[in-house]
Amino acid sequence: MHQILTAVSMTAFPCLCTALGAGAVFLARPAPGGGPGQGLAGGVMLAACVFNLLLPAAESGWLAPAAGLVAGAALLLLAERLAGALENGSDRPGRSGGWGAAVAIGLHNLPQGMVVGLAAAGTAGQTGAAAGALALSVGIGLQNLPEGAAVSLPIWRAGAGRWRAFGAGVASGLVEPLGAALAAMLAGGVLAGLMPWLLALAAGVMLAAAVQEPLAAAAQQGAGGVLAAAVGFGLLMALNLALG
Repeated sequence: MHQILTAVSMTAFPCLCTALGAGAVFLARPAPGGGPGQGLAGGVMLAACVFNLLLPAAESGWLAPAAGLVAGAALLLLAERLAGALENGSDRPGRSGGWGAAVAIGLHNLPQGMVVGLAAAGTAGQTGAAAGALALSVGIGLQNLPEGAAVSLPIWRAGAGRWRAFGAGVASGLVEPLGAALAAMLAGGVLAGLMPWLLALAAGVMLAAAVQEPLAAAAQQGAGGVLAAAVGFGLLMALNLALG
C-alpha cells in the first residue's frame, strides 16, 4: 500500500500543472473560427504523440509503435462512429466538438502516469532513484501545462462553457494517478512488456484526434493557424529536449 501511495503522490505535481494549463480558458478571448488556440493545441498534441509516446515506444522495436499507432487511430474512429450512431443516428466522424482532444490527451496521460508509477516503485531505500522519480514527475508536469490548455481551449471554442472546458482539462490529468497506482500494483513483468503497446495506442488516438479537430481547424484559418500549430509543436518539443 505504501508503494501505491508513493506512486500516486508523485503525480500530484503533473495533475496540478494540467489544471493550471486548463485554466488558460479563463484568460482566452472569443475569436472567429476558433482563433490560434486550435492550431496551438494541434501542434502540442502532435508533438506529444511523437516525443512522449512514439519515440519511447520505438525503443522496444518497430512493431509496437507501427501497429499500435494504426490500432489507436482506428479505435478512436470506431468509438466516434458508435457514439454518433447511439446519440443521434449520425455517423459523422470528427465532429465531437473538441472532446476528442480530451479523450486523446487523457489516454496519453495514462501511460505517463504508469511511467511515474514504475519509477516510484523502484525508489524504496534508494535516494538516487527517489530523486530521479521526482525529477521525472516535475518534467512531466511542465509538459502538462500546454496539454491542459490543448484540452480546454478547443472545447470552449466549440461552444462549451468555460467551467465545463476547464473541468475537461482537469479531468484529463486525473488519469495519471490511476495509471501510477496500476503500475505500482503491477510493477515490472507483464506491465513493462505492455508499455510500448499502451504508448503506441495512445499515440494513435492522439494523432487521429489532432488531425480531425484542432489541426483541421487550423488549416482552415490559413497561415495564422499553420504558424500556431508550428509554435505549439515547437513549444512541447523544446520542453521535451530541455528536460530530457
